[in-house]
Amino acid sequence: MTDEKIRQIAFYGKGGIGKSTTSQNTLAAMAEMGQRILIVGCDPKADSTRLMLHSKAQTSVLQLAAERGAVEDIELHEVMLTGFRDVRCVESGGPEPGVGCAGRGIITAINFLEENGAYKDVDFVSYDVLGDVVCGGFAMPIREGKAQEIYIVTSGEMMAMYAANNIARGVLKYAHTGGVRLGGLICNSRNTDREIELIETLAKRLNTQMIHFVPRDNIVQHAELRRMTVNEYAPDSNQANEYRTLATKIIDNKSLAIPTPIEMEELEELLIEFGILESEENAAMLVGKTA
Repeated sequence: MTDEKIRQIAFYGKGGIGKSTTSQNTLAAMAEMGQRILIVGCDPKADSTRLMLHSKAQTSVLQLAAERGAVEDIELHEVMLTGFRDVRCVESGGPEPGVGCAGRGIITAINFLEENGAYKDVDFVSYDVLGDVVCGGFAMPIREGKAQEIYIVTSGEMMAMYAANNIARGVLKYAHTGGVRLGGLICNSRNTDREIELIETLAKRLNTQMIHFVPRDNIVQHAELRRMTVNEYAPDSNQANEYRTLATKIIDNKSLAIPTPIEMEELEELLIEFGILESEENAAMLVGKTA
């Protein structure tokens, strides 16, 4: 069992939106502020901790369990490493492509961590989850009542907003049974037109907030090439301060809500209103891509 005082948060978002980068940079800033952090990577790529550990990929719980024959044959210290600013790092791993359900692996890893004391003496447990929640497996941290606060990384791009709305549907589905709430949208800027206004409008429609707008800055890529967070690579930079601001907002966040996802037609109308979709023909293309 975990301590009830621990805040369990999860970062979701469309694949390629910069979710793992945003989460690690934000968590590094939270750790800088004295928060004790445990990251549980729930992406089969096992890249949710690489900036913290300065490594390509950490050995995952499932990978080691497969080598040993059972998860019971693993010791906690073999899969939980300490990274930048003493952040604890674990990767759950996943099945081979095309084989098995990722959700089963995620919950196996989480149960192992809970039973072996990984959640002791931490303030935040953060789950970094692959892409969308249309797959029940990746909804596991929500479904099992683990993650209580969801932060959706999005942008002013059409598909990122579609994914954000879809994730809000997943949160709503388990809001009454698991107690999960939406903590806000994080806009990881793509420099699209009227991006702040657009995401603030989407957030309002979803009954949440745009908790922070993270501007686009190449320093993030420079840090990533060195497998570092911006907080470590360029601690005095404007971008590091942006992540510190976001970290403070999450630490202080009391605006946890049950989301109100919108219908496809309403999302299309919003995109047309902001000039992202120019016609009904383009709206039809969106439906075709996401059906």
